[in-house]
Amino acid sequence: MATTATAATTQKQVRQAADLFDKCRRFTAAREAMERGVYPYFQPIEQSYDTEVVIRGERKIMVGSNNYLGLTHHPYVLERAGAALARYGTGCTGSRFLNGTLDMHEELEIRLAKFMGQESSLVFSTGYQTNLGIISSLAGRGSVVIQDRLNHASLVDGAMLAGGEMVRYPHGDLMALRRLLDRHVGAPGGVLVVTDGVFSMEGNIVDLPSIVALAREYGARVMVDDAHSVGVLGETGGGTAQHFGIEGEPDLVMATFSKSFASIGGAAAASEEVIHYLKHHARSLIFSASMPPSAVATVLACLDVMEREPERRYKLWENAIYLREGLRTLGFDTVTSETPIIPVVTGNIDRTFLFWRALFDAGVFTNPVLPPAVPESSCRMRTSVMATHTRDQLDRVLDAFKQVRRQLGAP
Repeated sequence: MATTATAATTQKQVRQAADLFDKCRRFTAAREAMERGVYPYFQPIEQSYDTEVVIRGERKIMVGSNNYLGLTHHPYVLERAGAALARYGTGCTGSRFLNGTLDMHEELEIRLAKFMGQESSLVFSTGYQTNLGIISSLAGRGSVVIQDRLNHASLVDGAMLAGGEMVRYPHGDLMALRRLLDRHVGAPGGVLVVTDGVFSMEGNIVDLPSIVALAREYGARVMVDDAHSVGVLGETGGGTAQHFGIEGEPDLVMATFSKSFASIGGAAAASEEVIHYLKHHARSLIFSASMPPSAVATVLACLDVMEREPERRYKLWENAIYLREGLRTLGFDTVTSETPIIPVVTGNIDRTFLFWRALFDAGVFTNPVLPPAVPESSCRMRTSVMATHTRDQLDRVLDAFKQVRRQLGAP
């Protein structure tokens, strides 16, 4: 009997021996990069001057920011944000569903719906939460979510949280999309086709008219993530649908405020009945603190500036074309970029870290992109331009890329 009890105790100890934190001890790749001096992440910015930042006392040209229109330092935007702090305080201290809705939130939702070509809109605290809330609320049991393989992680995570099924098609492959629509046309919970408007690691624009036409043919709904499109694409910056002249045709459009809107937060825009449903079912809205007053005021101010200063968008595109063509002239592969997002292929992971460090030392801040976001042989520097970059700054960036290529050789 004693032997049996001892065996049971030993077995129990074995079952308890696995440590949840073992994976933490085994994760050494980042520390190895730190020791080599090529770790590129969590770089502490001490001061920002819009297109330039100070890191550890050294000034760098920032070509790794999503601040496309250069509005984070606009005097009017700063003034409006400060006024909101004085009027409402630093935070809402509650969710939109309860005590966290301000009159400014509702004003912003009215303006955004018009700006994005939809009937109604709903503001969330972050862009990530927006996508989680939309998809997990709408795609329930029996639903199918069809996604482009290069969609943003938040779209994928939203579908994983939902009760339905997620399937993916190769990037931009409309024939593959048609096959998936044909296969799932009878899904009892409906079908949602989800796509980025501008793909954040490639810099290319989705063929939205074709996707909308395919979805209509099969009775599916279409959601577009316009995180990198709003403020950038379209006659007035209205996004991908406006760019193609099909405003109002996508069933649902998402935007984030951490890019052209120089703030933080996100919004869903759709028909009034869809927005009403999300208000009462999106867990990432109901169970999360509300977007703070200064952030809301910033977005409202940015909308004002977009209307008053359309020349910013023109300058943004002028800068994007200049930097992209300059990089291509130097022999760099900029993939399929056709927007202010300009990836530069650098090769494998090790070379990419070295490339990043050399650019950093030359006074240029970029973002290295590694697997699983891209194939291991196609790692890259993700650069993005702002409307406020000067020609001299862009020339210095091109000169830095030229020097590093000479130093490290072609990938």
